[in-house]
Amino acid sequence: MGILQELLRDIPVPKMANVRQTFDATEVEDFALGLQTELEKEHIKKTVKPGMSIAVAVGSRGVDRLVEMTAITVKYLQDLGAKPFIVPSMGSHGGATGEGQKAVLEHLGVTAESVGAEILSSMEVVKVGELPNGLPVYIDKYASEADGIVVINRVKPHTAFRGPVESGIMKMISIGLGKQKGAEACHQLGFKHMAEHVPAMANLTMEKMPILFGVATVENAFDKVAKVEVLAPEEIMERETELQKLAKQCLPKLHFEQIDVLIIDQIGKNISGDGMDPNITGRYPTPYAYGGPEVVKMVVLDLTPETEGNANGVGTADFTTKRLEDKMDRAATYANGLTSTVVGPTHISTTLPNDKEAIQAAIKTCNILDFTQAKVVRIKNTLELSEIEVSEALLDYVKEHPSIEQTSELYDINFNKNGNLF
Repeated sequence: MGILQELLRDIPVPKMANVRQTFDATEVEDFALGLQTELEKEHIKKTVKPGMSIAVAVGSRGVDRLVEMTAITVKYLQDLGAKPFIVPSMGSHGGATGEGQKAVLEHLGVTAESVGAEILSSMEVVKVGELPNGLPVYIDKYASEADGIVVINRVKPHTAFRGPVESGIMKMISIGLGKQKGAEACHQLGFKHMAEHVPAMANLTMEKMPILFGVATVENAFDKVAKVEVLAPEEIMERETELQKLAKQCLPKLHFEQIDVLIIDQIGKNISGDGMDPNITGRYPTPYAYGGPEVVKMVVLDLTPETEGNANGVGTADFTTKRLEDKMDRAATYANGLTSTVVGPTHISTTLPNDKEAIQAAIKTCNILDFTQAKVVRIKNTLELSEIEVSEALLDYVKEHPSIEQTSELYDINFNKNGNLF
């Protein structure tokens, strides 16, 4: 028996029970009607003139109703006599190539056929200007040559900074439309200043470029559109601030304030840009964001197939497995840190041979006297939080919480002959 096995041999893994968490599922009932009504607002409608070429900025995230939202917006512009086209607006995503970014949109279902407009994708940018501190501001060349620009994005909390606006229309204008050079410039001075740089860069672009309006959505805890608004440039800052507050209220979460050990079965870029959403885990890649439960030790067991080896985020966990490490594409993972300048999430956590030992290591180091009383929560990933597992020590809390219900008796975790859960 090796030294690690000797140290972990007597660490108990507690019995677990299934529990169900409930969240507000408010959703826009007729999305098409809701968006069309917003687009028909007179002060929005009058910005579009017949014959205008209009760049419609679409990003790289899996936003709910993205294809439908883009198609409705395109048809609205066409009905007013304009000539819209799609511009990928995703900073350095898609391998920072024009073809790569077009492929990202196609993967999301946004094609010339599905939305009724051609996609013009290039990494070429023009410089719009500079902030007073010398930070350059860029915009996609195709968009810069258009008569008008429309921006589509979901408003949600960022994972690395806090501010009046975080992820949303203004970030799409400042970083998404800025392509790789814009993303690099905005990240250059770090996330400490992002809360001021994102709106400042967006405001400069809106002063210099013909931004017509933004289409903004907020999603509920189940990633369904809970609200949709169309915002004129002069409305964006004020309304996005309010939508950001709503987005934070709508976030799914773990209904526990303190967790000794959080077990996450899978992380991946298809789950979150950070592999797992820090707003859920309470573990952030920078000191400039906060919120979520207090988690003493966190274990990540595996990668999703869809992430294709990109293990960004594993470094925010305390423990992981050899299985995950073996699947890791280091170049793809490290590229995230090189672009964002935040390299902690691309580090390798303390790696154990299997799931059981990784979980035991987390329990051993979670700073409690009686390991049998460890407050353990296990989730599949940070997107699926309705059905989770908790240890016996949390069941009294579950009984008292109005949004959590125990749905099974206690049971032992079954590890296979290799010490893994799956």
